[in-house]
Amino acid sequence: MGKILYLECNSGISGDMTVGMLLDLGADREVLIKALDSMELDGYHLHFGRKDVCGLDAFDFDVHLESEGHTHVHDESHSHSHSHSHPHPHSHRNLFDIYEIIDRLATQEHVKSLAKKMFCIVAEAEAKAHGLPLEQVHFHEVGAVDSIIDIVSVAVCIDNLGIEEVVVSPLSEGHGHVHCQHGTLPVPVPATANIISSWGLELRFTDNEGEMVTPTGAAIAAALRTRKELPDACRLLKIGMGAGNKTFHQANVLRGMLLETVESNTSATELWVMETNLDDSTGEMLGLTMEMLLEAGAADVWYTPIYMKKNRPAYQMSVLCRESERELLEDILMTQSTTIGIRRYPVQRTALEREMKTVETSYGMVEIKVCRHKDKSFFYPEYESIRRICKETGMDFQSVYHEARRAAGE
Repeated sequence: MGKILYLECNSGISGDMTVGMLLDLGADREVLIKALDSMELDGYHLHFGRKDVCGLDAFDFDVHLESEGHTHVHDESHSHSHSHSHPHPHSHRNLFDIYEIIDRLATQEHVKSLAKKMFCIVAEAEAKAHGLPLEQVHFHEVGAVDSIIDIVSVAVCIDNLGIEEVVVSPLSEGHGHVHCQHGTLPVPVPATANIISSWGLELRFTDNEGEMVTPTGAAIAAALRTRKELPDACRLLKIGMGAGNKTFHQANVLRGMLLETVESNTSATELWVMETNLDDSTGEMLGLTMEMLLEAGAADVWYTPIYMKKNRPAYQMSVLCRESERELLEDILMTQSTTIGIRRYPVQRTALEREMKTVETSYGMVEIKVCRHKDKSFFYPEYESIRRICKETGMDFQSVYHEARRAAGE
């Protein structure tokens, strides 16, 4: 069964609250630290701890920035330190500088893509707020570090927890003004308001004084949300709470609920199908485009031979994906193929419950995909395992395949 994360944003949402909530849900802290270290980004240390918020025990995650040339040493049971040992040649980074930092991540491509998507949402909102082209939006270097860490941490933890769907509650926001490097701005600040408006997020105003939804928090909510409503029935697996730094009359925590649908062994998911007709792309170009789409998170990609006007032979390229990956996959289609337009429409997919297992056969170990429907189980040996054994032993494909299914059934 797919995992659904419900973000209950009754006290707004920010980057550090989201990371704390995901760590409280069980995301692996060591996996996160290793991923962040791979970016080789200096000048900060991480705080991991617990915090009492109105009697609630919440996870307290913070990114502490360090003065240039100084290192703050903390108990490693609570913090993870980086030294800032060299001066920076410039004081600002643009979106593409940040993309280069994210590309250094030692993790899967879809994690990098999700992090880039969140930062792009912030940059587009800032560009609109300040009336600038996207490439001219700059993030102050010191201020950008905590945003990079927060956003990348969210992408890493979401992947680590195996979350497939995210539902976001209305975002609670305060009122008044906040002070920043641009001056005194109204709440919600323009960048946050632009994200909420552009991505169709729901907003609920409260009587709290001050900002409750940060631009980073709004971008996280926009990028993660894959569905608007919770399933009719679900099983609550775990609750995580990330602590905020401000004091309100209610508990300032972001609560995340990890859910699992319980209707049956099949689950209906809303996906998108994107299609485009190609009559001037080479075979190599089509192969690379498919490879890049699958690496970026597409659920499936396929080609269908067709005939276009003037009876020209061509291919229809079809891509099945989630809403959260649609924009990124459209970018790949537009840049890596010769398409000048893409059709899309929503579809419902019912998928069997599935898991991967390894079974021992007389020919060696084989990976098996086990699918279940009601009281029946189906066993599908993985091609790469069968291929490897055939090349190593000289056995024929059918013999190894049937032996693997037999072993799995036993």
